[in-house]
Amino acid sequence: MVPKELKYLQSHEWARREKDSPIITVGLTDYAIEQLGDIVFLELPAVGDKVVKESEFCTIESVKAASDLYAPVSGEIVEINEGLTENLELFKADPYEQAWIIKIKADDIAEFESLMKAEEYEKQLKG
Repeated sequence: MVPKELKYLQSHEWARREKDSPIITVGLTDYAIEQLGDIVFLELPAVGDKVVKESEFCTIESVKAASDLYAPVSGEIVEINEGLTENLELFKADPYEQAWIIKIKADDIAEFESLMKAEEYEKQLKG
């Protein structure tokens, strides 16, 4: 399932803009979660950290591999989902709502607008 209202990166992160604000919520697609298998560790960044579009912002580890997650936009991290580190099962249970990872205050909302739409992401998955 690829929610139509979200935007996507080729590296399988999703991004949602909060109403008309510069706040972008970021998570990991159910496809990526399925590929990772059982997630055992998530290393979150800190509130106040600066991120650059398409650069690594945290690491997620599964029984299969460790993977870097990439920022969909440049800006400042304004919130992290600390509850996620204590309940990694949320990734499988609710990847698009409860399992959000960070919220970024975007420096330039045009970066968000340039991300892949759901249709483009689905096409990538079909490869």
